[in-house]
Amino acid sequence: MEEQASKNPFTNRENIFMEIEIQDSPKKKLTPSGRGGEGAFKKSQRVVSLDVFRGFTVALMIFVDHLGGILPVISHSPWNGVNLADFVVPFFLFIVGVAIALMYKRLPNKCVATKAALLRTLKLIILGLILQGGYFHGINDLTYGVDFKRIRFMGTLQRIAIAYIFTALCEIWFKGDREVDSELSLLVKYQFHWIAGFVITVIYLSLLYGLYVPDWEYQIPSGGSSSSSSSSVTKTFLVKCGVRGDTGPACNAVGMIDRKILGINHLYIRPTFARTKQCSVKSPRYGPLPPDAPPWCQAPFDPEGLLGSIMAIVTCLIGLHYGHVIVHFRGHKERILNWTIPAVSLLVIGIVLDCLGIHGNKNLYSFSYMCNTTSAAGVLFIAFYAPVDVFGYRWPTKGLEWMGKHALMIYILLGCNLLPTLLQGFYWENPQNNFLRLIGIKT
Repeated sequence: MEEQASKNPFTNRENIFMEIEIQDSPKKKLTPSGRGGEGAFKKSQRVVSLDVFRGFTVALMIFVDHLGGILPVISHSPWNGVNLADFVVPFFLFIVGVAIALMYKRLPNKCVATKAALLRTLKLIILGLILQGGYFHGINDLTYGVDFKRIRFMGTLQRIAIAYIFTALCEIWFKGDREVDSELSLLVKYQFHWIAGFVITVIYLSLLYGLYVPDWEYQIPSGGSSSSSSSSVTKTFLVKCGVRGDTGPACNAVGMIDRKILGINHLYIRPTFARTKQCSVKSPRYGPLPPDAPPWCQAPFDPEGLLGSIMAIVTCLIGLHYGHVIVHFRGHKERILNWTIPAVSLLVIGIVLDCLGIHGNKNLYSFSYMCNTTSAAGVLFIAFYAPVDVFGYRWPTKGLEWMGKHALMIYILLGCNLLPTLLQGFYWENPQNNFLRLIGIKT
């Protein structure tokens, strides 16, 4: 899709996972170093590697979702540590940031752009509530509907929506007017973005390590089911905390904020910490509770909670910087250099923080986790950009490119189990006689 220089550049741009194309001015010919010359760039140059990276992330998501139960080492880490599945959401956030820089390259009307961004955010939140809030209960349950007392408010799409709207508004309203002719001038032009990222990081760390977490309690049906009814007998668990700055599963500020603001009944009911050794005899798989299991093992906890989503904005802002490099530097060498420096810097920071005890943690979206996963996103983007956009080897990645152009549709159908759920919904005589059972998938 070409980026149109029309009065409304937001036509047909409802999907933030869309393919992006940048258009160079025909009046200015640039050399590969970006300093001027003849015929180095054509009038229109699509950043195909962004589609490929997006498609790769979708493929990675499908891979870990379907094989994570068989190979726990690739599934989400139970708590501290980063496994393969833990890279998926940061990759999406990074890609959204890059896309925003290209999407809002030209802004004829800031109010129109803001309205479009807000509408797109609302659509993502509503879609997330439908797909992850409880309406589709999974392929093993043919009952549909939402109990508003227990609907899950947060989720992957909601987290992306929060990061998207904040980053988009920064790009729309707080972009400097300075011309970019060097790396330093690029930082100056977008200085507010960097200030915003720094402030967000300080707020996150201050709340995570500064808030006092008191004792708290929760209830579950006495039979151990995650869902309850008014007639069921419930069992109450008391979790002893009374600490500040704890980053364990039971007494962290991330969970406390979600319990206070969202409500404990609106959190994810099958958190990954249920696979830890304290909570599962089959760790790192889900399993029966050990005899001496701590009381927090069956508590709800949302891995896409509010405080973690605030920190996730920083990943999107760093992706935005990578997009700015595309917009302002036309030379491949300059782009790769300006991408490599932050990627290496973030990796070093992440490793140092992990050694200092600030471990990578997807559930908390810890600062070291943000650094390491965003660094990996930058490195992978360079790895796709070099062969695809620099050397033009597109045919080996055609499949990933197609998946990248249809990322949201694939995510809904496969990532959210909508397609298997719909297929299982058609049966003859009894629910067990369905298409999935026919092709050998047990339901």
